[in-house]
Amino acid sequence: MVGSMWRRVFPRRKAKVSAQRATAVRSPASAPTVAAAPAVSHVATDAPSLAQIDERFHRLVLGLPPTAHDEPLPAEQAMLRRLELLSARFDLRSLPRLPTVLPQLLRTLKSDEAAGAELAKLVGRDPLMVGEVMRATSTVVYRSAQPIGSLQQAVVLLGQDGLRRVITQHVMKPILQGNTGSMGHAAGGRLWSHAERCAHACAWLGRTTGCDAFEAYLAGIVRHAGTGAVVRLLDQLMPGQTPPPLSGDFVRHCARLAAQLSLQAARQWELPPRVLDAMAECQGEVGVSTSPLGRALAVADSLASLSLLVEHGEFAADTELAHSWPGVMPPAVLTRCQRDLGQHFRE
Repeated sequence: MVGSMWRRVFPRRKAKVSAQRATAVRSPASAPTVAAAPAVSHVATDAPSLAQIDERFHRLVLGLPPTAHDEPLPAEQAMLRRLELLSARFDLRSLPRLPTVLPQLLRTLKSDEAAGAELAKLVGRDPLMVGEVMRATSTVVYRSAQPIGSLQQAVVLLGQDGLRRVITQHVMKPILQGNTGSMGHAAGGRLWSHAERCAHACAWLGRTTGCDAFEAYLAGIVRHAGTGAVVRLLDQLMPGQTPPPLSGDFVRHCARLAAQLSLQAARQWELPPRVLDAMAECQGEVGVSTSPLGRALAVADSLASLSLLVEHGEFAADTELAHSWPGVMPPAVLTRCQRDLGQHFRE
């Protein structure tokens, strides 16, 4: 019975793929049981598969050691059943709440005609947000010849794009860094490091596919918002224990649960509909029929995960994914995005 459940959750992919038709690629968040990527003639032989990247990323964040076995052992199957029950009962209200002013502020920022005074009034309703805005304008990037004397001046200096990013980072960084248990004491920092990379790559790729720049950035930031919750759930299953070497199937199951919790949290936070749709699409097949934001988000997630893994010595610095998304993103675009990511996030 458990075996049939796993076959339904992780169906095996056919080995041969026609080169004449656009190939739909499964997103890393719901990778198949077979770790090898689809057999495409122009895929670099030394490039890791998307499934391998995703599994290693989740092992890094969840604090799980590597293992040679892929199928879950009986003890793992029992743990997975308990994990399913805990995730079904997980109270999303236990996640840090977004500032009550945020949905209104995001709607206002969608308008190019929003006045600085109106934006400053909304920001001013959240003292912590005021502090982040003023802190941002004091950095070298935004520093002006004249000292900033008011919140409205700071808002005007940042501009709408700068304000969007400052607000997003102010909101999401404490959520990702603080939503982990004792087992994943390093998970919060790694999740935020991935989120920054994913947001940057998603915004970069979004520009090539006609996405709204801020929605693409926001989608990248919240892509793994629920992964910290899975860290907490595992902490409940193994309180104070050193995690054993758990199977590849176990890690993929955790990744699937994390993606579901991320989407549930994003819905609770009333994020823009296109962001929610893209997150939902990334839980299934990602191909040419996927929305532009869904494609950008799936690819950005892989690039951000690889970037983080390279930083932690899991892959060589020259590992590239140019041919890993046939029919989804052109290799030349992937190469430029990966190069930009490497330049922007140097260790």
